[in-house]
Amino acid sequence: MSLSGRTVKVLNSFVNDVFERVATEAASIVRANKKRTLDARAVQTAIRVVLPAELCRHGIAEASKALNAATR
Repeated sequence: MSLSGRTVKVLNSFVNDVFERVATEAASIVRANKKRTLDARAVQTAIRVVLPAELCRHGIAEASKALNAATR
């Protein structure tokens, strides 16, 4: 299976948009809690706010797997 150049650009734009939205929301959460450090909990909360329910569940599950793998 291969993707056309235009498809890759669209997917890249989508991923960048979601990243920006999650990062912005996570930063707002950190500021609202008067903290100075972005942690996994703030990112998880931001994901819950930004993504729809089903996508949110998958996103959090994959993020938890990645975090566990990175901390081993």
